[in-house]
Amino acid sequence: MKHILFLTDNFPPEVNAPASRTFEHCREWVKSGCQVTVITCVPNFPKGKIFEGYQHKLWQVEFMAGIRVVRVWTYVTANQGFAKRSLDYLSFMLGSIVASFFIKKVDIIIGTSPQFFTVCSAYLVGIFKKKPWIFELRDIWPESIRVVGAMRRSFFLDFLEKIELFLYSKADAIVSVTHSFRESLKERGIDGKKIVVVTNGVDSSRFKPREKDQELLKEYGLENKFVVGYIGTHGLAHSLNTILDAAKILLHSVESNDFRFIFLGDGANKSTLLQRAQSEKLENVIFVDSVSKETVVKYWSLLDASIIHLKKDPLFTTVIPSKLFECMGMGIPILHGVEGESASIVEKENIGLTFEPENAVALVEQMKTLVDNKSLHKKFRENGPLAAKKYDRIVLAEQMLGVVTEIQSRAGNR
Repeated sequence: MKHILFLTDNFPPEVNAPASRTFEHCREWVKSGCQVTVITCVPNFPKGKIFEGYQHKLWQVEFMAGIRVVRVWTYVTANQGFAKRSLDYLSFMLGSIVASFFIKKVDIIIGTSPQFFTVCSAYLVGIFKKKPWIFELRDIWPESIRVVGAMRRSFFLDFLEKIELFLYSKADAIVSVTHSFRESLKERGIDGKKIVVVTNGVDSSRFKPREKDQELLKEYGLENKFVVGYIGTHGLAHSLNTILDAAKILLHSVESNDFRFIFLGDGANKSTLLQRAQSEKLENVIFVDSVSKETVVKYWSLLDASIIHLKKDPLFTTVIPSKLFECMGMGIPILHGVEGESASIVEKENIGLTFEPENAVALVEQMKTLVDNKSLHKKFRENGPLAAKKYDRIVLAEQMLGVVTEIQSRAGNR
């Protein structure tokens, strides 16, 4: 029985994409007979407030679905501000390294991005324990910092990029969540043979078609409305002002009372979006704070269409937002404002309509298309769950476990 040590600074009960992917993979590995230890921090993302039932201690251990979860002390801050978040990341790197000395008989280490200080930890723990390690690549970081404008080009970012390339070269394997990331790394001189693509996916046991939640429909006054929603992190990269622009256009149209927009989640840009909606009296927009993993599917069920959106930038053509797969599983038609690989999936699987990122007029036009063409809307609903079968988390966990097994076997034969 192999013992996998997984390092991640996001883990349930946090509900973001890295937390869900890591938990669901580790859960399946335990079912396959592996021993899995996760080193993470006390749950606090994205508000920087410690979740109820947890304490900010140096060390605490719990078990979730057979996974041993070790939580270490970190500098806790909200998901905003480059300097404070960097302190958060660095403190987790140091804490996870120290904690690893108390985790015995480890066979392989995995560190997950997007912030690669966690991956720095995985590299160093691999050296200390003389074990192979895998770089799970979820984002091209620190380039994404430049793209969202969180920090201008500087010597510091150039230095971080050198560390990034060093880590790619030192990893025994790289598991990328997109094919575009793999091609990007190859162009930068990384051996393509060590890069394996295991995309994001969906937990089909939770995200599946369901009727609209009647209590929430009544609570938010959504009966007989066409409801579009954005569910996820409200960050700088998501350029969610585009959705507010669309809401403003529709508010002054003849169909103004037919549409409602829901924003569910938190993030660095949420307060700005909320202030704008209030100041411009966008009465067709509803904001909801983050909810638990168990509850979020009830909010998904309200949507007649789900908006997926990122800034218009070449970097984001390489990204596949994880909510794409959740929409598939729920059978929710997608309004997709992201160019590149993810748009190709939407078109190939015939599960939604694409529009130019940061183009509110185009978004409104596609919304009206879904309302006017009921047979098209129905087809998207039916195609989603069929497409989701190709991205079932159980299958993807098995694929990644295959990489783990191969790397461990290769290390044993050295």
